[in-house]
Amino acid sequence: MSREKINLEDLKTAVKEAAAPADDKSSGPVEPQIDAQGRAYATGKRKNAIARVWIKPGLGKLIVNGRPGSQYFARRVLQMLIDQPFKSTSRLGQYDIWCTVVGGGLSGQAGAVRHGISKALVNFEPALRTSLKQGGFLTRDSRVVERKKYGQAKARRRFQFSKR
Repeated sequence: MSREKINLEDLKTAVKEAAAPADDKSSGPVEPQIDAQGRAYATGKRKNAIARVWIKPGLGKLIVNGRPGSQYFARRVLQMLIDQPFKSTSRLGQYDIWCTVVGGGLSGQAGAVRHGISKALVNFEPALRTSLKQGGFLTRDSRVVERKKYGQAKARRRFQFSKR
């Protein structure tokens, strides 16, 4: 039960050494996460749609489920939605995007692709995380359609009441 005395300087250095590795882990990935083909991958979700997105440096080509992006997302609003992460980071036309989307409608699928592109950009260039986070592109929009209840016309709409 003998205790040795530790001076204050030894204690300070021991605390610094113990805290240093923990600080590195909490700061997140500093290195880009790129596969053997030079692509970054991410999964994006919105409503019931799930998008698997791969990006690589290129001319800004978008392929969705094997079709050109302008053909798959024909409405200009949906195309603008997909371009938002690139515009906010000044990377428009610098990456080729290849993605597969399942579930939901076109609006939800476009939101899922935008979410996936944002996450893939962070995997490719970790320095872009702050600007994408401030724009709200990395947050998954968790709003989904409320289910229909039995005894009602819709989720909240009741059938018309009649006394007879």
